[in-house]
Amino acid sequence: MEVDSWPSEWLRGVLGPAVLSIISEGETYGYLIAQRLEQGGLGQVKGGTLYPLLARYEAAGHLVATWQDGDGGPGRKFFKITDQGRDELARIRGRWAEFSRLASTIIHSSKEHRD
Repeated sequence: MEVDSWPSEWLRGVLGPAVLSIISEGETYGYLIAQRLEQGGLGQVKGGTLYPLLARYEAAGHLVATWQDGDGGPGRKFFKITDQGRDELARIRGRWAEFSRLASTIIHSSKEHRD
């Protein structure tokens, strides 16, 4: 399946947890986050989708941001997860595991399989 064909409602549901997970690995900036999402198979995530999400997480206290000078170019806004963000990520991961288990059970069960 081509990554461009993922339904947008699926991506909206997974983008937040995926972004927090990426940032939990170490301080990073938007372009690198978008690259990781694409390399991970989720497709291209545009800045108009990514940056408002990062701003919401920052406003909620899950991330802190700092501006750092670029190497010969413009500065970049780097994001780092907070302790509150790590707690939120742990909560999301637990709920995601349960949700995906339940959804898979329903999706993969059918009358044909029960007969």
